[in-house]
Amino acid sequence: MTKQKPSNTREPAVPQESAAAPPAKGGNGFCRDCLAPLAQAASSASSAPASRCKSCGSPRLVMHPELSRLHVAHIDCDAFYASVEKRDNPELAPLPVIVGGGTRGVVSTCCYVARIRGVHSAMPMFKALAACPDAVVIKPDMAKYVAVGRQIREMMRELTPMVEPLSIDEAFLDLSGTEKLHKATPALTLARFARRVEEELNLTVSVGLSYCKFLAKVASDLEKPKGFSVIGEAEAYDFLRKQPVSLFWGVGRQTQKMLASDGITGIAAVQDMEETELVRRYGSIGQRMARLAHGRDVRTVSTSMATKSISSETTFNTDISDAGELMRIARRLSEKVSARLKDKHLAGQTVVLKLKTADFKTRTRNRSLPDPTQLADRIFRIAASLLEKEADGTRFRLLGIGVSTLMSDETADPEDLVDRDAAQRAKAEHAMDHIRRKFGDKAVELGLTFKEGRKPPAGR
Repeated sequence: MTKQKPSNTREPAVPQESAAAPPAKGGNGFCRDCLAPLAQAASSASSAPASRCKSCGSPRLVMHPELSRLHVAHIDCDAFYASVEKRDNPELAPLPVIVGGGTRGVVSTCCYVARIRGVHSAMPMFKALAACPDAVVIKPDMAKYVAVGRQIREMMRELTPMVEPLSIDEAFLDLSGTEKLHKATPALTLARFARRVEEELNLTVSVGLSYCKFLAKVASDLEKPKGFSVIGEAEAYDFLRKQPVSLFWGVGRQTQKMLASDGITGIAAVQDMEETELVRRYGSIGQRMARLAHGRDVRTVSTSMATKSISSETTFNTDISDAGELMRIARRLSEKVSARLKDKHLAGQTVVLKLKTADFKTRTRNRSLPDPTQLADRIFRIAASLLEKEADGTRFRLLGIGVSTLMSDETADPEDLVDRDAAQRAKAEHAMDHIRRKFGDKAVELGLTFKEGRKPPAGR
């Protein structure tokens, strides 16, 4: 970018710095370790970019031509659960650590030592232990992780009120308009934040900075752990052209297989297609891919944290094929989902059944309702009709029930003119809810939820 000479005016030329507010620091670049601006980090004797900070010698420099204009960030804690455990028990520092369930469960997260050995999140535990037999396995302590996550979230909110949490350990931030407050560009403010988290909480984060949410999220994954990556608007098209379609959010394995069967494995192929053709072939997913492939993402950082779905699932200690037992479990899960919906004053219009077979193949079935519901009775009846078709003797290791397409419960569960007994069942369910609120969740149960041979508690 060339410097413009001051124009000849009646008033003497005044340097920009003498205006009301000085320019934000970190506009050209900075050192991530000592936060020295690029003017100190780069060599004045040469126009070539410096490879190390002249103040502290660190090679971790942030330099980008669009650095002062980018304000959308994605922050992700590095191997969060495992990092908290290592922080709280320094003896674990050099060891491969896996946080997850028992041999029938899956990996919640693992440290980078374990990842080098081939372990990754959502991997079945027995496979993880086969890849890394000397791993230290720790049962998740969610209360502890949530508490630490809240500390980090409060630090984020000190940077900007525009924080959109995605989970305990990651969030989008919009830092536009914060330059005067922090006397720094969003980039430098984020670097200060990362250093503060490391110094005060002894944890590390990775930062992605861009002009839109999609590329900010992509950037945060580029250099983990302790990453700080920037993707600008000018380079977005060429950067995306080299990436696989798996980079798109919402494009899972099944969609990738479908695209591959049509010869589409990379984003370059999507860029070369017309949006109308992609929509014709793949519907809303095609439209989303067409826009993201060109770096277009109009989503804004939202603080509303709208819940998209509510679900409950369980992994069995031993595989289950018995239809009756699966139905009993489905009923219990339906009650849990219903309780959460009622607690949040929500209702959903789509019931989702999730099953995982003994050979780890996932089956997902769903059915939409004419009216939203929050009743366990309705959720279970739909789930049971879906489950009945799947419970054909197949052995399952996991069962889940969920409700999506959520909305306020104001219009939930209108009177059913076809099923005359529905109103009576709803009345009975609300009575059970009242008893449970007063005496606890186990105060009253349906006969269906009892296992064969198990007797109801006395007096119930």
